[in-house]
Amino acid sequence: MAGAGPGRLVGRKAARAPQVRTEPLAVRLALIAVATLFLGLFVILPIAAVLHQAFSKGWDVYLAAVQDPAARAAIELTVTVALIAVPLNLVFGVAASWAIARFRFPGRALLLTLIDLPFAVSPVISGMVFVLLFGAHGVLGPFLAEHDIKVIFALPGIVLATIFVTFPFVARELIPVMEAQGAEEEEAAIVLGASGWQMFWWVTLPKIKWGLLYGVILCNARAMGEFGAVSVVSGHIRGRTNTMPLHVEILYNEYNYAAAFAVASLLLLLAFATLGAKRLVEHRARQAELAVAIAPAAPATPGEPTPPTATLVLPETTP
Repeated sequence: MAGAGPGRLVGRKAARAPQVRTEPLAVRLALIAVATLFLGLFVILPIAAVLHQAFSKGWDVYLAAVQDPAARAAIELTVTVALIAVPLNLVFGVAASWAIARFRFPGRALLLTLIDLPFAVSPVISGMVFVLLFGAHGVLGPFLAEHDIKVIFALPGIVLATIFVTFPFVARELIPVMEAQGAEEEEAAIVLGASGWQMFWWVTLPKIKWGLLYGVILCNARAMGEFGAVSVVSGHIRGRTNTMPLHVEILYNEYNYAAAFAVASLLLLLAFATLGAKRLVEHRARQAELAVAIAPAAPATPGEPTPPTATLVLPETTP
């Protein structure tokens, strides 16, 4: 067609692009109202109640509750458990996702099922499993007692319970990412002489970094907020084996509501920080995908013109 350049063709395609259908105004308003009401009752109202109770007796009472030695010990224990559990789950998640996404082997489906096991098992039940294994009357209890190794009602038991309930997060984020990306670039790096570590550091890691960060953020949030499994294996020893959620429960059972909600507000702050980090990672990931999608192709040889690139045309939407 004479005079029909790429720009005119794109314009005609855009003109013929189908319009996105929208629901009638009344239906949209009803859906927005239902969603807003639901969020208000089950999200915003509880958050407002926690903050109101936390500061109900003034700033001095709030600071005293947060700076209490038992509260500080709970905060330190929570951070310590997360610093141990999250890196271990990071290593496991990368190894498991690599094995599942890159290889086909007997037991692969079973491994996928076992990764999802903590989602199906109650955290309290998982805590009881560790008690039956490592408790004084458990399977390994006599051996541990003979060698003066304490797992239950101590830091190792809390770490084990936390690892169990949080290990699916990193793997479950990485597996679909690695399967979608394929292994062509990694195979090319090996053919060109790269070692395994060089391939992982310079090829694989840049491709999976956003999914990896996303999984780590979710894993850390669950590790710091875990209650059920940790409650079973901790023993509720104030100042020694109480994490922040357990300390909140003890204060609440003692009718010390202001202090309980003050410590709970710290967990709420952690939730907001997690959501902020999650949104930042999602935003950066979308920017990276968009940059790759619109990047022009390089000329094949010097002096050869750059081939025309595809133009992304989005259909117009009715506000």
